[in-house]
Amino acid sequence: DGWRLPTKEELNMMYENMDKIGGFADDAYWSSTDVGNLIAYRQFFDDGYQTFSPKGNSHYVRAVRAF
Repeated sequence: DGWRLPTKEELNMMYENMDKIGGFADDAYWSSTDVGNLIAYRQFFDDGYQTFSPKGNSHYVRAVRAF
């Protein structure tokens, strides 16, 4: 209950702390931050680059929730 995709800012915080969190692939992860109806932000966890991508593309997800 309460799980959701992180915003692009939260996803970047996860990238900055990925060594402490662990379990990330060296690939792109979706954020919940939309650019439009068909596009959302993603972040690459090999180099930290954030950009947007069509929502039809396949990327990893890592859910977050408040605690």
